[in-house]
Amino acid sequence: MNVVHLGFTDLAIAAGLVLASAAASLALQLRLHRPLLWAAARMTVQLLMVGLVLRLVFRAGSAPATLLIVLLMIGAAAREVAVRPAERLRGWANFRIGALVVGASSIATVCLALFTAIQPSPWYDPRYAIPLMGIVLGTVLNSASLALDSFYGGLAAGRAAIEARLALGATTREAFAPFVRDAIRRGLIPLINQMSAAGIITLPGIMTGQLLAGMDPLESVKYQIMLLFLLTGAGAMAGAGAVYLAAAAVTDERQRLRLDRLRGR
Repeated sequence: MNVVHLGFTDLAIAAGLVLASAAASLALQLRLHRPLLWAAARMTVQLLMVGLVLRLVFRAGSAPATLLIVLLMIGAAAREVAVRPAERLRGWANFRIGALVVGASSIATVCLALFTAIQPSPWYDPRYAIPLMGIVLGTVLNSASLALDSFYGGLAAGRAAIEARLALGATTREAFAPFVRDAIRRGLIPLINQMSAAGIITLPGIMTGQLLAGMDPLESVKYQIMLLFLLTGAGAMAGAGAVYLAAAAVTDERQRLRLDRLRGR
């Protein structure tokens, strides 16, 4: 495959678009020039650091190093899931939910891909395991955080209706059912949109990278289809798991709604 190597001049030309955007922000008084430039600088530093670390990990090719990177990625994703909802559980409860659903769904999905379709040798080859985990975690994070935000917000807005159902003898499962369905649905909508737009509106990232590297278009399409199927499955597991665990956390053994366990930002 032909690999296009970028130089610092190429990156500087691309950075000119960011500088132009910051200048436009100043001219239009949008007050976004500082956040824009800070985000660009932070992104550059972060990616360069990740690139240096991955270069060392790829050269080592060891299972412990790969596992350490994967665990750090899962921990960071779990934290994002925990802090993104406007309403969230007090203490470490939200982080525990995020760590459980993110870890279980992403590890299950990545292992399925590694042991069936990709089959690298060794199976923990960091050149496959780490990039695949990163792609899956991005989808899992979005699905779980959107679902949790919708669920907590729905409970706060529908508190009176829920407590009325409970007073009439409904179980918490029955009273929560509409909010659970709406939350899981919201977590799945980005996945459905992603699959619907693939190929006609957008060329997804992994397919674009493979095409730029010189891979046959049909082969790159096969990889992209497989990846989208994996992402959808992982996102569905994460969203549903997060909502059901959150539902269990905001009730007690007496079938009461415990919104006192939530706190806002």
